Amino acid sequence: MPTTPMCCRSMSRRLSSGLAALALLTAGLAQAADPGAAAGAVPAAAAASAPAAAEAPARALDGRIQDLKSEVIALNRDLLVLEEELLFPANTQVAVFVSMDVGKLFELESVQIKLDDKVVATHLYTPREVQALHRGGVQRLHMGNLRTGEHELVAVFTGRGPHERDYKRGATLKFDKATDAKYIELRIRDAQAKLQPEFEVKVWQ
Repeated sequence: MPTTPMCCRSMSRRLSSGLAALALLTAGLAQAADPGAAAGAVPAAAAASAPAAAEAPARALDGRIQDLKSEVIALNRDLLVLEEELLFPANTQVAVFVSMDVGKLFELESVQIKLDDKVVATHLYTPREVQALHRGGVQRLHMGNLRTGEHELVAVFTGRGPHERDYKRGATLKFDKATDAKYIELRIRDAQAKLQPEFEVKVWQ
């Protein structure tokens, strides 16, 4: 693709910037660990006043170290975004998310996703992950590439349903992949009128 070299150059520049930031961070940590190495030996007469005089530079150094750490974290985030843009271009990108609305009638244990009759993702849930979904979290379960045209997604949910019974239910979606990214949400919700869980497949517009 014509945009790939530009992405690579941008990623290279950001990586170089990150390495420079890490070098500064390492130097700052080394100086903080041994401030006397840079300043040389301190006469005994001045030793008593050295701690007070060193407090301000130490605080400034600590602030600079925290700034460098923040810069490195931001850089890593940018690199992840660039990597996703490079590996999953918008014209072929498809992403599948899982969410849960209330979820009192269904205890989620696993989800399996098939695209065009091929398994692309399977996830077994821990209690902590289920709690995160109950609190409104949205999990990205799959990201991949699809050619333009018609496709079929099949999601299979397993867990514990009403009255602690084993529960397995599938949801199917046929969709058309155009030249823009496609985002699909698998939503688990309680149908209070039926006292049964429902599984919806929604395409984000």
